[in-house]
Amino acid sequence: MKYIGAHVSAGGGVQNAPLHAQEIGAKSFALFTKNQRQWHAKPLEDKDISAFKKNCSQYGFSSKQILPHDSYLINLGHPEKDALEKSRTAFLDEVERCELLGLNYLNFHPGSTLNRITSENCIDIIAESLNLTIEKTRNLILVLETTAGMGSSVGSSFKELAQIIGKVQNKSRIGVCIDTCHIFAAGYDIGTKKKYEETIKRFENKIGIQYLKGIHLNDSKKECGSRIDRHAPIGKGFIGIGGFSFIMNDERFDDMPLILETPDRENWKNEIKLLYDLIE
Repeated sequence: MKYIGAHVSAGGGVQNAPLHAQEIGAKSFALFTKNQRQWHAKPLEDKDISAFKKNCSQYGFSSKQILPHDSYLINLGHPEKDALEKSRTAFLDEVERCELLGLNYLNFHPGSTLNRITSENCIDIIAESLNLTIEKTRNLILVLETTAGMGSSVGSSFKELAQIIGKVQNKSRIGVCIDTCHIFAAGYDIGTKKKYEETIKRFENKIGIQYLKGIHLNDSKKECGSRIDRHAPIGKGFIGIGGFSFIMNDERFDDMPLILETPDRENWKNEIKLLYDLIE
């Protein structure tokens, strides 16, 4: 079964996210458990945790259908010691918040060299950050998101993601989220059936499909290989509707959160219906 949803607002409290998701006909959703533009947040209150779990249960969202995202400020591969520790502390807090909410996953951008260290050094630091976090937490799966290759970010190639996974000691605690716009921008074409199959095969061979825990569904405003991260509505970009039809009819992507991050949130309900209509 395909669980299609969107990254919905948690304004007013995390307990509101499942309400917003059901309003647009979603069967999955993503959320920020705190303000993604701030380092610190007040702890989750017991009443909000209980309300979140109650609302998820009421509207049929199990933990495997929810893919929270961490703060954009965090850089687990930061080259500076103090800034790295700040990111690691914030990331640990994000994981602990997700565990309190009874969630399975936390999606995050791997990290950035900031053009001060090599990608290899950055990968080592990211892996160390993940190992430290895993040691201090229980069972949450940390989900690396594919990046578009803009600037100094790490994780635009399947090889780099595989290298990070290879350095994580507890492989049961690590996963990957494919962002369709990001992989397309990074040079992995999915617009034709042949190119789509080639890209998924490359993912299987380099990383392993068992590590795939979710997908961000976004068309791309820029051409394949542009290394520019610009999301477009489904079927309105350079990927085209075909690429999303392939995903919708691929059983390998059943039973995981498939999350829209397209630009017009007012159109998410229509895009969810469009994607479900693609299923043959």
